[in-house]
Amino acid sequence: MFKRFFSFSVSKSHMSSPRHLVNISSLTNEEFKALVTKAEALKRVVKTGNVASIKENHDKLLGKVVALLFSKRSTRTRISTEGAAAHFGAQPMFLGKDDIQLGVNESMYDTTKVISSMTSCIFARVNKHQDIVDLCKDSSVPIINSLCDMYHPLQAIADLLSIKESFGKTEGLKLAWIGDANNVINDLAIAALKMGISVSVSIPPSVSFEKVIVDDAEKLVQESNGEVSFEVVNSPAAALKDANVVVTDTWISMGEESQKEAKLKQFEGYQITQEMVKNAGVASNWKFMHCLPRHPEEVADDVFYSDNSIVFEEAENRLYAAMAVIEAFVVNKGDLLK
Repeated sequence: MFKRFFSFSVSKSHMSSPRHLVNISSLTNEEFKALVTKAEALKRVVKTGNVASIKENHDKLLGKVVALLFSKRSTRTRISTEGAAAHFGAQPMFLGKDDIQLGVNESMYDTTKVISSMTSCIFARVNKHQDIVDLCKDSSVPIINSLCDMYHPLQAIADLLSIKESFGKTEGLKLAWIGDANNVINDLAIAALKMGISVSVSIPPSVSFEKVIVDDAEKLVQESNGEVSFEVVNSPAAALKDANVVVTDTWISMGEESQKEAKLKQFEGYQITQEMVKNAGVASNWKFMHCLPRHPEEVADDVFYSDNSIVFEEAENRLYAAMAVIEAFVVNKGDLLK
């Protein structure tokens, strides 16, 4: 017993705590902008086939392992994270819920200590936000929140990169969210405000928006001296008025399939269609975004597959978001402005 305590004490005293990516609110405005700029620069390296830069990046984590601790299945998060790890020369290791002992006969604490001792970082896609909190508390390497029930920061980075690419700027735009109050809009709202985009959220009267997100959003509005605004309304038309960016997400998350009938009734009138956006008076240059996977009840084909849609560009940008995060939190050891 004494040996275990002594070993733990020594290891903690000689190690500085790593910086983790928990949500967008935990970043300064400058740090978040720097992540988007870094993602943009890394995308340019990949797209132009800059061999010298690719080789230089490949050596930065050569011989290291990037762990993907996933309690929930994924397409974009898994592909983008494994691709990002490979770009920096690391070996991605997927650890699904059926691959390891976590939750069977091993605790979160023990699992975190073991995995972090052998890897350079852990991308964690989990159910509860408390799991992210526990991982951060006990890990010796950066924890990258790759989705929990409260936040989805990697998606927010990709989304702001997509908006910046589509409009050539972010300042002065308006984003309208039509649908449920969930982890995606929790981070997206804060990310948009940090980059000068006003946000209007439309949710049904029966849905409540997280108070902590509203408080953070209102603080950013105050700090902007009137440059941005934030509101939560019940009318999709009110939110869509003059919007440049129109966004929605699934109404029925994984694990909520039994609630489908009730959810469809709750969100009746919230399906995004060309008729809805035109009648509401969106901006002439409007773009549609969705983090995927998409269901027809959320958005009609005439929007999802239209020239206004940038959903597949948005999905691709998840790769560059993951690359930016690895460089900032792992290679640069949490110095996001480096």
